[in-house]
Amino acid sequence: MLFNSLDFAIFLPIVFAVFWILKRQGVMTQNAVIVLASYTFYGWWDYRFLALIIFSTVVDYTIGKKLAGTETAKKRKMLLWTSVIVNIGLLGFFKYYNFFVDNFVTAFSWFGQPIQPNTLHIILPVGISFYTFQTLSYTIDVYRQKLTPTKDPLAFGAFVSFFPQLVAGPIERATHLLPQFYRQRKFHYSKAVDGCRQILWGFFKKMVIADNCAVYANEIFNNYQEYSGSTLVLGAVFFAFQIYGDFAGYSDIAIGTARLFGFDLRQNFAFPYFSRNIGEFWRRWHISLSTWFRDYLYIPLGGSRSSTLKVIRNVLIVFLVSGFWHGANWTFIAWGGLHALFFIPLLLSKRNRRYTDTIAEGRWLPSIKETVQLVVTFILTTLAWVFFRAPSIADAMLYFKGLFIKEIFSVPAIRPTDILVLLILFMLIEWRGRTQKYAIETMLLRQYRIVRWSFYMVLVLVIFIYMKTEETPFIYFQF
Repeated sequence: MLFNSLDFAIFLPIVFAVFWILKRQGVMTQNAVIVLASYTFYGWWDYRFLALIIFSTVVDYTIGKKLAGTETAKKRKMLLWTSVIVNIGLLGFFKYYNFFVDNFVTAFSWFGQPIQPNTLHIILPVGISFYTFQTLSYTIDVYRQKLTPTKDPLAFGAFVSFFPQLVAGPIERATHLLPQFYRQRKFHYSKAVDGCRQILWGFFKKMVIADNCAVYANEIFNNYQEYSGSTLVLGAVFFAFQIYGDFAGYSDIAIGTARLFGFDLRQNFAFPYFSRNIGEFWRRWHISLSTWFRDYLYIPLGGSRSSTLKVIRNVLIVFLVSGFWHGANWTFIAWGGLHALFFIPLLLSKRNRRYTDTIAEGRWLPSIKETVQLVVTFILTTLAWVFFRAPSIADAMLYFKGLFIKEIFSVPAIRPTDILVLLILFMLIEWRGRTQKYAIETMLLRQYRIVRWSFYMVLVLVIFIYMKTEETPFIYFQF
């Protein structure tokens, strides 16, 4: 079920009403509503893959309980590795089986030994990369004794399958989200209104910014051989805003929806295109994934408390794995590797943690230095997005060739003035709200109600004007 569908527009009010009507029945009843609603939400796409979520839930719940009753280090480690193998095994089979088979065949072909591949027509379950990481982090935290394993299977099932963030995050930690399923809930009107405001902004990002940028990004990337360098630049910029609007928009809708039910999800995007270097960008982009890799991969590898060569190795591993997590294609690995090359000089010069505040905080405009840093960082990330969007490494290299050789200073062949104006207005609003959890969190709250509601109505009107007639899936559903 898509957030931007009529199905969800009917589904959400029904679940919201039932959830709060049954408040007096207790936490367990409300958790049962969440589980039932979440399975319905996921099963709407393909009910057969509900078995995977249920299986993953049962495995990690059982392992968590067994870890609590096991003190022997060897047995604890065996239980941990069981969880790792099961979760990564499921993810690897459904997401990477054909990738490894195809590359295995290609490798043998290079040596003059062609073989017939035995590939399967495997459908990638929506959200498998997200919920497997979520359940896996639970087991790891229990193993590390940072979390007491739950004895409530219903609460754990709700934690794993919580429908707002089930298929595209944020990837929540059990230490943060799971305890919220134990507490008695009280409806707060102000929180619900704030949730609706964030949902509205998320829909604007997705249906106005992302979906309309996608039209031109797809046209340019699919026919890049026919366009000048200036048009290819525009295509890369459109994709940069498409993927940001699409994924950050999903996160806003998910976080806002969770708030309607009294749950707090962590911020997943913190205005990443206002970053002053790549290190700051990765602290602001897909925060739940980057911190997951930091805590469960980078630090266990030794982090930055190692020799210079090992630190470089650790960074390369994290970025390459992060790229591979996004998809079974060498383009994603190249995208991750390129970001590693951008990041390593900052790490070696100890500038990767230089900017932990907000750019131009307390000021209307950035300094000249900050402006240059912002532009350079945006250019670097936009160039890397070419690998992310291109269907193959060869296509990406040809795109770059056209980008830098073919009439880069000519007038672009595609100039959608209205979308460019919307992008400028969008970024101005984002700039104004860059210190908040989402851009319009406090916008116009001190103004008269008629002014505030007029702004909301304008956003709704723009959404209806620019929305696509067909349902457009979120990009990160494929990951």
